[in-house]
Amino acid sequence: MADAARSGLDVTLGLIVSGVFELKFYLLFSVLFGYSLTLQMQSAAKARASFFPRILRRQAGLFVIGLMHAVLFFHGDILTTYALLGLVLLVFYKVQDRWLIAGAVILIVLTACLWLALAALQAQAPSTTDPVLIEQTARRAATAYRDSPASIMRQHLSDLAEFAPLLMMLQAPCAFAMFLIGFMLGRRRFLETPQSYQPTLRISLLVGLLIGLPGAAAYAVATQFLPGTAWETAALGLSILTAPLLSLAMASGLFLIFDSGRMGAAIQYLASAGRMALSNYLMQSVACALIFHGYGLRLLNHMGLAQVLTLAVAIYVAQLALSRWWLKRWRYGPVEWLLRAVTISGWPQWRLDAAQKT
Repeated sequence: MADAARSGLDVTLGLIVSGVFELKFYLLFSVLFGYSLTLQMQSAAKARASFFPRILRRQAGLFVIGLMHAVLFFHGDILTTYALLGLVLLVFYKVQDRWLIAGAVILIVLTACLWLALAALQAQAPSTTDPVLIEQTARRAATAYRDSPASIMRQHLSDLAEFAPLLMMLQAPCAFAMFLIGFMLGRRRFLETPQSYQPTLRISLLVGLLIGLPGAAAYAVATQFLPGTAWETAALGLSILTAPLLSLAMASGLFLIFDSGRMGAAIQYLASAGRMALSNYLMQSVACALIFHGYGLRLLNHMGLAQVLTLAVAIYVAQLALSRWWLKRWRYGPVEWLLRAVTISGWPQWRLDAAQKT
């Protein structure tokens, strides 16, 4: 949708999405991925199996799933990045906690400085941006996505090539920094004893909001009203510095809410969706491809942001119900089961027996 056609509601929602979600939630997922490596280590020890062959198979399986996802459904796939960076994380599995934290901080600071330097260069150089060319490129991409499956896959491959520099200069280093933090928390078994960290959670919530919200606000305003300018690039650099703190505040707030006992049955639905996170991630891409792309309804560029977000909420609510239903019958989500089979090089039991269902 062209900027001139955006409603006030769409602009407001764009500010919220940019400020609250962009560059924040993938950091949380990255922390959880780093944490999961320690769970894989525990699982291997429990099974009396060698850890490294298992994790290498797991990462290879994750890479293949991610590659198929990127080509068929969503070129912004994160699984391939996680698969490759997860192998790098293995190098750090004996590094002391304080060095893991230091490494994470250095990565974030260096990445932010890189983008701030790019902003300074952009401000001094004459603009080479051609709005007409950008609009034409976007229209060609939209046309390709509404076309045949072959056209869709060719466009994904083209977009992947253009996305690679952003991946190397932004997403990969920030994700790996959070891997290090997650791995450190996993070694301390943080999720098993969150009550012992209650004071830390409250401090993290306060500090994260005080520092993270101004950075998020600056980034949201720049992306919505100053796209393609040096101001947007500088705001991105600032967000790289502050987004981890805002993500930390979000996580701390969620922990405090979950531990309060006020969630009722809702926490069971959220937990089920979390246990099927990989399947749900892929199902979201499949559902959106069927709605927006040539695989199905071809509604790309035919919906406003408010409509898209309403659809997103509807898909997630449906997934909450489906995940709860599924895990009352099966041990794993379908993709989780497949990845576990690759990891252990065998076929894990899938269906729950009658005693476990009660």
